[in-house]
Amino acid sequence: MSTNRTFTMIKPDAFGAGNAGAILKMIEEAGFKLVAMKITQLSGEAAGKFYAVHQARPFYKDLCAYMSSGPIIAAILEKENAVADFRKLIGATNPADAAEGTIRKLYATSIEANAVHGSDSDENAAIEGSFFFSEMEKVGV
Repeated sequence: MSTNRTFTMIKPDAFGAGNAGAILKMIEEAGFKLVAMKITQLSGEAAGKFYAVHQARPFYKDLCAYMSSGPIIAAILEKENAVADFRKLIGATNPADAAEGTIRKLYATSIEANAVHGSDSDENAAIEGSFFFSEMEKVGV
């Protein structure tokens, strides 16, 4: 069963380049409602926990170092068919393969520095959102 929420992060490269506002504007103009949002910086340990699923991959250490290299914006978004619609909005992981007009085509500089994270399933959206936000934060208490 699909839900109406997904999770995203504006990554250190896009935040540092001053693209967060333009990216958030694209997200809102695509019909997503911001349910929860915060600026934070991951420690190396927190990045390791968030990306633990990739621990055996050769890029894991570089990914954790990159994701803890600067501030990020973590957000929970709401819209009907949220996960699939957001994946379409952000584009392919490799910006060279991303469709014109997508966030990654416009703001990513490489496959590693690809501007945004978007959950790939409803289950992961819930897990990833809970990593950054408590239930009270998600409902605005």
